[in-house]
Amino acid sequence: MINVGIFGATGYMGGEALRILLEHPQVKISWITSRNPAKIADYHPNLYDSPLHFIRPEETTPCDVVFMAVPSGISMEAAPKFIDQGCKVIDLGADFRLENRTIWEQVYKKKHKSWKYAKAAVYGITELHREDIKKTKLVANPGCFASAAILGLSPLIESKLIDTDKIVVDGLSGTAGIGADLSRPAHHAEIGNNLIPYNVVDHRHTYEIEQELSKLAEKKIQIHFTPIYVPIIRGVLDVCHIFPKKKMSRKNLIQLYQDFYKGEFFVKVYDLPHEKGVAWQYKPYPWVNTVSGTNHCLIGMDVDETRNRIVIFSALDSIGKGGAHAGIQNMNVMFGLAENTGLTRSGLHPI
Repeated sequence: MINVGIFGATGYMGGEALRILLEHPQVKISWITSRNPAKIADYHPNLYDSPLHFIRPEETTPCDVVFMAVPSGISMEAAPKFIDQGCKVIDLGADFRLENRTIWEQVYKKKHKSWKYAKAAVYGITELHREDIKKTKLVANPGCFASAAILGLSPLIESKLIDTDKIVVDGLSGTAGIGADLSRPAHHAEIGNNLIPYNVVDHRHTYEIEQELSKLAEKKIQIHFTPIYVPIIRGVLDVCHIFPKKKMSRKNLIQLYQDFYKGEFFVKVYDLPHEKGVAWQYKPYPWVNTVSGTNHCLIGMDVDETRNRIVIFSALDSIGKGGAHAGIQNMNVMFGLAENTGLTRSGLHPI
């Protein structure tokens, strides 16, 4: 059994990790922490009958792996202690995602206190960094928008078939991405019947996307990214606009993606054909509610041959494949388990 601790288990991300790990056949929860311990039902009513109880962060003990589900700035102080005790760490936050210290400190507006650990961390897109994840002690789980964009764009970036100077990504996110702390845009009266753009330039996740896609492109590239909150709870849809160097059909594009993700359990290429004889096309494109509560990413696509534009749709759950579920997938890789262990119940389903 893998002994697991969850450092910061009261929020949406920590709570989702706890929910899935409680049913993982190879996991025993050693402890869960909160700065203000209370009954588990006070934070997660769905887990009201769990025998677990919160402990304070200073009461933790060594275990096999620790999931960090805390705000930016806390993991870089707490994670090194666990690593030095022999624990593996999966950080669901942002403290170890970027490889450039100057950029990290500029983006997060604070000094990084554990940079040697950040240098050793592996960015947790399993489908791109599986072998490195097997060997590391520290995984930096990606941001939700970044996960969707990187998975959605990687095949085209690696193929060298597109103009990498013109990549536009519009990210639509449900309110779970805001977190459990009170925030005006998350109030139902504000987000209901509304769309709320935010941080429309220089969003933090832009740097993650650029970092990972630049490696595939073998040159520095820039992404033009704009996020918008939408009136759903769980889910992200990244709409990516790309311009190919030469004409490309939807059939060939689908084949490119199927070849790239061949054998991947959690990334599915949405290849439904256009409907004949209808004025409005819906079926060829992925819907966010089909991945809610799962570790799946659905990638759909189309080609505007008249204007030489490719549109990629990348849909995932913001605290599923864009968060806690992906962290559990990485844990499975780190400990030599099948990647879908404990995650098979999270299959594609309508809501």
